Amino acid sequence: MFYQPKDGHGLPHDPFKACVVPRPIGWFTSLDRNGELNLAPYSFFNAVADSPPIIMFSATGQHVDGGVKDTPSNIEDTGEFVFNLVTYDLREQMNATSAPLARSQNEADQAGLEMLPSMLVKPPRVAASPVHFECKFLKRVDLPSTRKDGINRVIFGEVVGIHIDDSLISDGLIDIVRAKPVSRLGYMDYAVLENAFSMDRPGR
Repeated sequence: MFYQPKDGHGLPHDPFKACVVPRPIGWFTSLDRNGELNLAPYSFFNAVADSPPIIMFSATGQHVDGGVKDTPSNIEDTGEFVFNLVTYDLREQMNATSAPLARSQNEADQAGLEMLPSMLVKPPRVAASPVHFECKFLKRVDLPSTRKDGINRVIFGEVVGIHIDDSLISDGLIDIVRAKPVSRLGYMDYAVLENAFSMDRPGR
C-alpha cells in the first residue's frame, strides 16, 4: 500500500507508529513548582548525542485537564527531570502511570512505586528501575500539529548523572539483556529485549 498521511490510510488504525519500532520508553519523573511528583511514560524518546549525553522526548496532545501535559510543563518550570528504565518486571507499573490522572494526583503512589532521592537533581528516581539518568533541561522545540489539540512539544535534556545497578555490569560492559528493557511497538503492543547479537563495524 501507499498513502499520504494528510489524506488518510484507510486502515482501522494508524500504521505509522507500528512501523517505527521498537521505540524505547522514556519514563520520566519530574516535580511541579510546588514540589508535587509526576511520573509518566513517553514512547517518542531517544538519545540524540553522547558528548555531552543528551536525550529527547516528544509530548503530543493535551493534558486531560487541558493545556500542556505535566511532564514537559514541569521540566520547563523547574529545569530538571529523571529518566527511569522500564523493565519487563515494571511493565504493569509503567502502564499504570500512563493513566490520564488529574494534575493533583501522584502516579507513583497510584502504581505503588517506591522512590529514591537523586544525587544532582530534585526529582526522585523509581527505586525498582536499574538505570536512571538525572537530567537538566536544555531546550524545547514546538513542532507543527494537525491535531485539534495542537501540541507537539519536544524537550531536550542533558544527562548530568547516571545510575546503573551493579548487577548489569559484566567484565566492564553493560549486559542490558539482563534488565529485560521494554519497548513500545504500534497499537497496544510492546516488546521485551531478551536477545542481543554483535557485529563489528567495517574499518574498526
